[in-house]
Amino acid sequence: MTETSAKKIAVVGAGFGGLALAIRLQSGGCDVTLIEGRDKPGGRAYVYRDQGFTFDAGPTVITDPDCIEELFALSGRKSSDYVTLLPVAPFYRLCWEDGDVFDYVNDQAELDAQIARKNPADVAGYKRFLKYSEELYQEGYIKLGHVPFQQVGSMLASAPQLIKLEAYRSVYDKVCGFVKDDHLRQALSFHTLLVGGSPFAASSIYALIHALERRGGVWFAKGGTNALVSGLARLFQDLGGTLRLSDPVQEIRTERGRASGVVHADGSFEAFDAVASNADVMHTYASLLKNDPRGRSVGKALKRKRFSPSLFVLHFGLNQPQPHLRHHTICFGPRYRGLIDEIYGKNALADDFSLYLHSPCATDPDLAPPGCSAHYALSPVPHLGTADIDWAVEGPRYRDRILDYLEAHYIPHLRDNLVTTRIFTPKDFETELNAWQGSAFSLEPVLTQSAWFRTHNRDDVIPNLYFVGAGTHPGAGVPGVIGSAKATSGLMLSDLLGGAA
Repeated sequence: MTETSAKKIAVVGAGFGGLALAIRLQSGGCDVTLIEGRDKPGGRAYVYRDQGFTFDAGPTVITDPDCIEELFALSGRKSSDYVTLLPVAPFYRLCWEDGDVFDYVNDQAELDAQIARKNPADVAGYKRFLKYSEELYQEGYIKLGHVPFQQVGSMLASAPQLIKLEAYRSVYDKVCGFVKDDHLRQALSFHTLLVGGSPFAASSIYALIHALERRGGVWFAKGGTNALVSGLARLFQDLGGTLRLSDPVQEIRTERGRASGVVHADGSFEAFDAVASNADVMHTYASLLKNDPRGRSVGKALKRKRFSPSLFVLHFGLNQPQPHLRHHTICFGPRYRGLIDEIYGKNALADDFSLYLHSPCATDPDLAPPGCSAHYALSPVPHLGTADIDWAVEGPRYRDRILDYLEAHYIPHLRDNLVTTRIFTPKDFETELNAWQGSAFSLEPVLTQSAWFRTHNRDDVIPNLYFVGAGTHPGAGVPGVIGSAKATSGLMLSDLLGGAA
């Protein structure tokens, strides 16, 4: 290996973005050290095990498996040698309190039949929406999703087509132009919540998620999402990369305007040719770079930005199987827009909630002891900067409210069959993940905080400092952060080695 091909690089944070970037850089000929503060890789995609139950902490919806396969193909490997992806059908079951149920499947005839039962005129409207979503997918995901926006000109160049597609309108606003049924409008717009955006504020470009799912399907890793994390970590190490766990980076040190290396948890300094951060963008600038003027100034500017709300996550195990539940259930509450407006702007918890209920044993029974079932319920809630809530007090109360609601509407005799519970609150997002104000998805995905307006994949002032993950382009979600790794690695390999991957 030549001297120029062995650039020494630190990647701070082993979430999906950090893992994907480390794999790309190591595959490209760099000497990469991936440094993770927690005892397991994964970041938000952590895993808990309790009394024979396996609980994924974070993302559970895997779309665009090709972007994962690409990471293995870089070194001539196959993902199937490291992890097994299982198809999920239906993609989601959507339920409302009036008893209405809609199975979001990948079969056009079955979709058409379900839509026709709701409103026959919306069948044609849905097909127009799908065509629109496909156009967004081509423009926003294929053309722009893996391209770094380092100059405003690169964004302006794509502006005419995005204007033509009315990306300045909200997802919900555009959906309403295609279908009339109220429940169907919710079914086609809720996806933005999975990446931290309000359907009423996020750019309509995020409607591409629908086409992404229809094209690539929805998948789940056998053994849980963290099994995919483990497979990526093993791939990185098989490539010769170094993975350090339980080593929270204390500082990214700079000298003469460049990142010179990192300070480890034990206070030792290690020099690197470049540093990439998969940590929260606010934490990176305001904390890890607090001794550099650039860190202080950008940290101050970021505080004025809009951050996505947080999440309340309730993991629970039952001593009975729940065969009536599908893998992914969206449990819509009595309100849609009113509730979402409160989540994004009210200094209090709403009196009602909508939930995402994850029941992975529908696909992989081995995640619970024989005859049992593992679940988690996720409720979007205000972040700590929006609502001043004492989660040490409110967390157990909110847990009980959710358990009572699920027992009344979805899981009869839940309390009688309850084996174990665990909660993860906005305060935990702040303390365990260094997430600014407990935000679960970093910067809110509104148009004025997307592409060039988002934290750049390479810092504008410190030339060998890079970013990957939800806070940079293209944004949150597993395909998003893996896409950010592709954008960032292209910059890094070009800057450091004169190549790309």
